[in-house]
Amino acid sequence: MTSSTTKRSPRSAKTPKSNEPITTKVLIIGSGFSGLGMAVQLRRKGINDFLVLEKAESVGGTWRDNTYPGCACDVPSLMYSYSFESRGSWSKVWSSQPEIERYLQEVSDKRGVTQKIHFGQKLVSGYWSEPESRWHVRTEAGREYIAQYVVSGVGALHIPNYPDLPGIEKFTGQAFHSAQWDHSVELAGKRVAVLGTGASAIQFLPFVQKEAGELTVFQRSPAWVLPRKNFAVPAGIRTVLSKVPLTRRLARWSVYWGAESLAFGLNGHSNMMRPIEKVAKWNIKRSISDPVLREKLTPSYRIGCKRILGSNDYYPALAAPNTTVVTDRIAEVTEDSIVTSDGKSYPVDVIIYATGFHVTDGFDSLALKGARGEDLPSHWRETGINTHLGITTEGFPNLFFLLGPNTGLGHNSVVFMIEQQIKYILKVIDAVDSKDAQRIDVRSAVQGKFNDDIQSKLANGVWTNGGCTSWYLDSLGVNRTVWPGFTWQYWRATKDFNAAEYEIA
Repeated sequence: MTSSTTKRSPRSAKTPKSNEPITTKVLIIGSGFSGLGMAVQLRRKGINDFLVLEKAESVGGTWRDNTYPGCACDVPSLMYSYSFESRGSWSKVWSSQPEIERYLQEVSDKRGVTQKIHFGQKLVSGYWSEPESRWHVRTEAGREYIAQYVVSGVGALHIPNYPDLPGIEKFTGQAFHSAQWDHSVELAGKRVAVLGTGASAIQFLPFVQKEAGELTVFQRSPAWVLPRKNFAVPAGIRTVLSKVPLTRRLARWSVYWGAESLAFGLNGHSNMMRPIEKVAKWNIKRSISDPVLREKLTPSYRIGCKRILGSNDYYPALAAPNTTVVTDRIAEVTEDSIVTSDGKSYPVDVIIYATGFHVTDGFDSLALKGARGEDLPSHWRETGINTHLGITTEGFPNLFFLLGPNTGLGHNSVVFMIEQQIKYILKVIDAVDSKDAQRIDVRSAVQGKFNDDIQSKLANGVWTNGGCTSWYLDSLGVNRTVWPGFTWQYWRATKDFNAAEYEIA
């Protein structure tokens, strides 16, 4: 299997060797799109008293970690990039993982952020000191950081979800998650099992099918997959987009508004999705001649209930002679096979988990104790995950989230959402500084009203009424992931900071 990894930039920032606590005004957790964007905008605003904690040895977040074959963005790169660092030189409409990772590395270096990053520092715990009005954060390496503000840029797609398979400990073959792709594993001629048919599997499965001797795909529920050919952008167009900013801006906005139109169908008008569903059904019909397989791959839920995917080679890979699609539940794993609930045994040499991430429980990694001594995961298990604007949560002063609860998207670029959140956080910091204060905490009633409004709108959305169960929902079936509306509505909601919604001291 050919690796798709990008050459890493050398580690640029050195964590001090002293065991003395390190103090800073703003401490950012993570160096993906969220963390880097926050760091760049702090510098642009003239706030240089900040640090970034990164658990790995290079920047990139999701786009550093996911190196599986075929890994690419499903939002056009003209929009899946910072507005302050737009680029016209993207080689394809939907850019590949190496190109996006390289973009983030270049932004970090160009904007003078890399030297502010402490690599190899994974947050393990932290607490708010009320007397000091400061956060104390500890890392796995034993370092302590003291900060007035903490900004979480950890995102939702960073903790791989491994299914609990009976007997997996007996398996003698090789197994790995798609988000931790093992490029040393040789797949040629092997009997390969892929567990899951979500966004990652859609992309890497055609590559695996070409190499594997036998491919067995275990599917819980099929995905809606639209036809998509990833066109290379002609050199002449790249030149114009790169050298004429106005054309790049117009192209970016055309992509934005085109994607934004999908929000009509996703939020209360699911019948508008029927034409798109017909295209997806045609995509199945043109690729799959076997009626039994075609039925297995046709979802029973409304398109948009789960993330809409795109591929021209996914269905042909499933229809290939060396591929078997299994929809029966996995009963157990033996030393060299997977056994399903109907008693059938499928010989396997390699297992690839395409089972997604811990999303709604991904915030459990933020073991931060708030003003009342309660840690964030326990607090949210009691109250349900809720925030104000997806950015702040009551009882945890001076803590901000980027891509926090209910700010994910099913139709447009999350980078747009991140940028609005960063602007809002900067306004919050300004408000605290202008009052010569030290702390800020959202009022409980304000947060409650926001969440009631969010859940009321989500009740009408396709994620609730579309007939599926997805990773957008928490263990209680509540959607804590998606923003229920247009992204311009989120821009409007975060455009102005209202000090009356907060307690500032």
